[in-house]
Amino acid sequence: MKFKILIIVLFLSSCASNTTSFKNKLPYNSKGFAYIYNDKDFEDKVISGKLNNSILQVSQKNLKTNALIKIINPKTNDSIVLQNYKKINYPDFYKILITTELSKKLNLDPKLPLVEILEIKKNKSFVAKKAKIFNEEKKLSSNAPVASVEISNISKKRNIKTNKKKDEIYIIIATFYSSEVANFLKQRINKEIPNYDINKLKVRKKSNKEIMLISGPYYTINFLKNDYIQLKAFGFEELDITINE
Repeated sequence: MKFKILIIVLFLSSCASNTTSFKNKLPYNSKGFAYIYNDKDFEDKVISGKLNNSILQVSQKNLKTNALIKIINPKTNDSIVLQNYKKINYPDFYKILITTELSKKLNLDPKLPLVEILEIKKNKSFVAKKAKIFNEEKKLSSNAPVASVEISNISKKRNIKTNKKKDEIYIIIATFYSSEVANFLKQRINKEIPNYDINKLKVRKKSNKEIMLISGPYYTINFLKNDYIQLKAFGFEELDITINE
């Protein structure tokens, strides 16, 4: 019932044009946290498959095997394009499963591994002019390449000034054309999820045609995860994460 209510709200609100449309077969695009692989989670059946932690591998369960995925570190703009190794089940809170080696390559913060994921259509040009071909994705233990994968240039390590202020993390719940509809949904969430902290729900105007309903701020993944799970249970299928919105 709640899911049907949300569907009606979305239709009445004329959501902003950046909302995903499966009919238009838009490339998959999402922001959230990466799950950094370790063998113990596989042994404990937290995840359903194995990756090789010493090389660059990814698994995104919503995309086909061998689909091209661009993974971006939004804090540093480091990025890489890899093939989806295989579909592995991992906790729904996370957007993608990556190896430790890839996490290091992207300079991700292990405590806050925020990424943006973009599906790359094979018939489009997506690699920078100076992009190189790396044989990173599939290697024998002897380091002899088995297959090559094309990736975009990763920015060289830069000296980044330490920011003493903690990052503020937000859940992007929905984007609308109308602030009235955003506030309506805010009140609906407050009514339907009584233990949800209404003070976390905020309506932000990004432009005349983009009104966002967000939740936050959060300062750790654990606090964010509880609200994220509640919102998913309420009926939202796809929730993005952003920092310092």
